[in-house]
Amino acid sequence: MKFQSVRGFKDWVPEEFIRYEHLIDLAKAILKKYNYQEVKIPILEKTELFIRSIGEVTDIVQKETYTFQDRNQEFLTLRPEATAGICRMVIENGLFMRPKPLKFFTIGPMFRHERPQKGRLREFYQIDVELFGNLTPWYEVELIKMGLKILYSPLKDLSEDEEIKNLFTLEINSLGCEKCRPNYKNYLLSSLKDSQNLLCNTCQQRLERNPFRILDCKNPNCQTEIQKLEPIHKFWCEDCELHFKELKELLEFLDLKYVLNPYLVRGLDYYTRTIFEIKGKGLGAQDTVCAGGRYDKLLEELGGPFLPAIGFAIGIERWELCISQYLNPQTFLERLSPQVFIALLGREQFNEGLKLAEALREADLKVEVLYEEKSLKALLREADKLSSKKVLILGEEEIKEGKVLLKDMLQGTQEKISLEKLIPKLKEEFIYP
Repeated sequence: MKFQSVRGFKDWVPEEFIRYEHLIDLAKAILKKYNYQEVKIPILEKTELFIRSIGEVTDIVQKETYTFQDRNQEFLTLRPEATAGICRMVIENGLFMRPKPLKFFTIGPMFRHERPQKGRLREFYQIDVELFGNLTPWYEVELIKMGLKILYSPLKDLSEDEEIKNLFTLEINSLGCEKCRPNYKNYLLSSLKDSQNLLCNTCQQRLERNPFRILDCKNPNCQTEIQKLEPIHKFWCEDCELHFKELKELLEFLDLKYVLNPYLVRGLDYYTRTIFEIKGKGLGAQDTVCAGGRYDKLLEELGGPFLPAIGFAIGIERWELCISQYLNPQTFLERLSPQVFIALLGREQFNEGLKLAEALREADLKVEVLYEEKSLKALLREADKLSSKKVLILGEEEIKEGKVLLKDMLQGTQEKISLEKLIPKLKEEFIYP
């Protein structure tokens, strides 16, 4: 029997994982400059957490979660998103008592039973970022700016390229607040009731469960009906209108280009006011790389105090797909390859080779050594396959002299060097530890 991975779940082989690691390193460096603190939350949560936070009638809870009963007959769910888990963590650990704002991020897998396609897997990885505090548009704009900075960080050297400058597009909208949002919901229900039969089957079900999600449907028939609707900003209260005006002014102050999308919604029930998506070129229908928004009542609804929050999530697979053609493959080849390959000429040299390899690793060098009896020609061939830049040749003569033969595989040169001088020389030549 030939075993294969579960549909929608993938292996990350070294060539792929090194790219993932590179993106994560860049994102973490930026998040820490903004004083965000990394946390880890469980992959499994009680199902009730997601029903209460995401909404029982959302597509995610009804169709997409991996939910099961454990041996204690308790319903558990593999997390479809991280916001609910972070809110539970804040409440359960009393973190809401700490000085505000609270700034957290977590990185890891999420799970949704969707139809696998380009940029969408059933196990997918996200960078999730959350900020809790007395929110103003300044906090919101800073968060959006940080999200864009993360997405562009691998392309820093190409920042002047016009194609790169327009690689990501920021779309913004406001869903209003608890005062004005219900009015728009009632308007949607009454306006779409007569044309219900023209909607797709999914949207006919959404009309009763979650009419806001109809605005996000890509079905051509649904889009025709959506374009007939009044946009949500016609229903904003005075406070929401002022808030969004300030948000736009701050985006313009920072020279951040944006697109007003009056039909932009988010698929989770907890969002209020500011929502946004950052879309990437070349991804087809699944082009949202980063998405987020504000949620004022969620912590309170989960049993905590009233504490507004805003956050976003970056889909790492979509991010990588969007920028992959602009990344230098040589960068990742170097990170995968050993910096030094030790060629041992005979079994008698294995002990000294073991000792030398450990000394180099203690000096933060990446080392590969073969404890196999092969000819020098065969050993150099192995070093070349691994793309190692330097080869240390250690034979009986070198051991007697207390030296090693250092061969530069790129230049084709070689020299004998004492062991005392070897490590300082190698450390000068390599960037990657």
